[in-house]
Amino acid sequence: MTEQELEAWLMLSFTPYLGEKRLSRLRSIDSLVNIVQYKPQNLQAIGFKTKQIEYLKHQALADVEPCLKWAQQHNHHIITPFDTHYPPLLKEIPSHPPVLFVKGNSSCLGDPQIAMVGSRNASLEGRQTAKSFAKEFSNQGLIVTSGLALGIDGYAHDGALEGSGETVAVLGSGLDNIYPARHRKLAERIIDKGALVSEFRPSAKPRPENFPRRNRIISGLSVGVLVVEAAEKSGSLITARYANEQGRDVFAMPGSIHNPNSRGGNSLIKAGACLVQSAQDVLSEIETLVNWSIDHQPNLFDMVEEEEELLFPLLLANVGIEVTPVDILAQRTHIPVHEVMMQLLELELSGHVVAVTGGYIRKRRG
Repeated sequence: MTEQELEAWLMLSFTPYLGEKRLSRLRSIDSLVNIVQYKPQNLQAIGFKTKQIEYLKHQALADVEPCLKWAQQHNHHIITPFDTHYPPLLKEIPSHPPVLFVKGNSSCLGDPQIAMVGSRNASLEGRQTAKSFAKEFSNQGLIVTSGLALGIDGYAHDGALEGSGETVAVLGSGLDNIYPARHRKLAERIIDKGALVSEFRPSAKPRPENFPRRNRIISGLSVGVLVVEAAEKSGSLITARYANEQGRDVFAMPGSIHNPNSRGGNSLIKAGACLVQSAQDVLSEIETLVNWSIDHQPNLFDMVEEEEELLFPLLLANVGIEVTPVDILAQRTHIPVHEVMMQLLELELSGHVVAVTGGYIRKRRG
C-alpha cells in the first residue's frame, strides 16, 4: 500500500460499524483513496449511514494522522490484510481485523503459535505449570501467544522468554497504553524477543468490551489454544470458544472438582477438549498442523462454505451452546443492541441460532 492508500484504509477501518466485508465490497466499487473523497450524497448512495458520513468527513483524518506518525517510530508497524506480514492463519478467520498495530518483530506473527490462556487469579501450581509449559513450547520452536493479563498470561509470556523462542502478546488496549500497568517491563521484554499486537489504535485506553474481542485474535493467530486454569465464567473460555469456531484445537488441563479455577477447564474436557498432562501431549497433537503452518499453507483451516456466506460472523462467533443475553452479545461485539437484535432475527430465520428463555443459543447444524 502507498501512504495515501494506507491513510484511506485506516479512515474507513475506523469508521463505526463498517466491517471487513463492507470494506472489501467498497474496493470493488472504486479505489479507497477516491471513496474517502466522495461527497456526502455519493457516500450515501453506496450505503453509508449519516453518522458514518459525519465521522468520515469530520473526524477520521484527525484519528488517522497520529497513527501514521506513530508508525514512523522504530519497531512500530501498521499491518493490513494486503501486507505480506499479515498473519495467514488470522486472515482465515471470520471478521479478521482490518488493521493490526505491532511493536516488535512483525514477521514472527506468521510463525507457528500456541495460545496459552487462563485465570488472572491462578494458583501457584497453575502459574508454575504455565511457565514451564511455555518454556518447553518455546524450546521446541513454537511461539507462545497470550493476552498479557495477570496470572496465567503473564507467566506464559515469561516462560517463553526464558526459553529459546519468541512470544506474542495481544492487547485489549492501544500499544501506548500497556494494561495492566505492572506488566510494562514484561511488555518491553516481549518487544525485544517477539511482538505486542493490537487492533486498537495506539492511544486507545483499555475498555472492558475490548478484551473479549481481542480473544478472537489470540486464537486466530494460533494452531491451538491451551487453557491452563479457568473458572466457569472466564474470558479464557471465550478464547476457547473462538478457537472452536475457527477450527483450532482446544486443550485443557484437568484439576480438582473442588477448585473453582479448575471448573472451566474440566467443563472443556467434558465437552471434548483434549486433556493435557504434559507439554508433549500438546506437541504431539499439533505436530502435523505446525508442519503445515510452517509451509504457510493458505487453506490450513478451510472455513465451511456456509460460514463464508454468513452476513454476521462476529455476532455468530459469540453465540455458543450456553444461553447468551442480547446485552452481553452487544457488549462483546461492540454492536448497538438494536442492530444485534436485527442480526439475531436474520440468523434465527436462517436456522443458525435459536431464541430461548434468557437469550440465544447456537443451533448445531449437522
